[in-house]
Amino acid sequence: MTGRAKHLFLSLLALAFSSFLLPSSGFPGEEETNIRIYEEAGSSVVNIITTTISYDFFYNPVSATGSGSGVIVDGRGHIVTNYHVIEGARSLDVTLFDGSRHRAEVVGVDSGDDLAVIAINAPASKLKPISMGDSSSLRVGQKALAIGSPFGLEKTLTVGIVSSLGRTMRARNGRLMGGIIQTDAAINPGNSGGPLLDSRGRMIGLNTAIFSPVNGSIGIGFAIPVDTVKKAVPSLIEKGYVSRPWLGIAGQTIDTYDAVSMGLRSGGVLVADVFSGSPAYKAGIRGSTGTMRVGNIIIASGGDLITGINGKPVSSMDELNQEIDGFKPGDTVSVRVLRGGRTLVIKVHLEELPRNY
Repeated sequence: MTGRAKHLFLSLLALAFSSFLLPSSGFPGEEETNIRIYEEAGSSVVNIITTTISYDFFYNPVSATGSGSGVIVDGRGHIVTNYHVIEGARSLDVTLFDGSRHRAEVVGVDSGDDLAVIAINAPASKLKPISMGDSSSLRVGQKALAIGSPFGLEKTLTVGIVSSLGRTMRARNGRLMGGIIQTDAAINPGNSGGPLLDSRGRMIGLNTAIFSPVNGSIGIGFAIPVDTVKKAVPSLIEKGYVSRPWLGIAGQTIDTYDAVSMGLRSGGVLVADVFSGSPAYKAGIRGSTGTMRVGNIIIASGGDLITGINGKPVSSMDELNQEIDGFKPGDTVSVRVLRGGRTLVIKVHLEELPRNY
């Protein structure tokens, strides 16, 4: 075989081999995966336009619009999004993937997890529920894809990885949300309420916030884990709210330094007040009887110091709330308190958090 013939043979062999490796679409494997996920999961993602009313200096009403994203969760027209996307909205309009527009109504909200469910009346043929994944088995480094409407630009796909797991974030009502997913997939204003997907196109989180000094993506985005979404959505649809356990105290975090200054053996949560009729009130947990100054801070004094729940130490109000959130209304918990130099264990029967708290 001549050199020229040999070169031609090798070229043809390489072309045939590369054609064998490429998928039938002609795109490399990863690109084909991205395209497939966008086309399949994208039809479950909606754009939400909100209209709010504010008042100018002369008390004239002024309307303003905002935008966000949402995810279809069933064939009845229910859509999950962030609470902050629809908060204060006078009207909601949803645009489906095919461009059709529908008026939406709020079904339920949960400011504690920044979640909301809205509903539209649309033909079932236009409603494709998202495929739900599992956030408990996520690993840092796995692929993550975000679909949404950043800055009002509909049907946008961005790709990255799961950057970190188990982050915490403060909700609108001050509650600490746990298990938050961090991703470097570009998330911008308007992406809120859209899905974060794995490489199989299943939703693993609901995009909710970014950390940025420039109001745009710098590769630090956050998503509510899909396990939280799956737990909350049925309650939001059925009741309009999420049923949470309630202890019924107002407390102050006492660190080790403050504890020593107050003559206590350890830090924990000092019970400043016990709400009348609450589970803590019925169980006999005691609130403060006065105040004292520790450095430049006024601290409640004379109340029980909570140091543990069901044998697990708690050292702050956030830790106490997270422990209580792990139970259900109706559960009984053992609350370890320090009272007058003695350690007591008090059984408390948790109830459902009243709607006005």
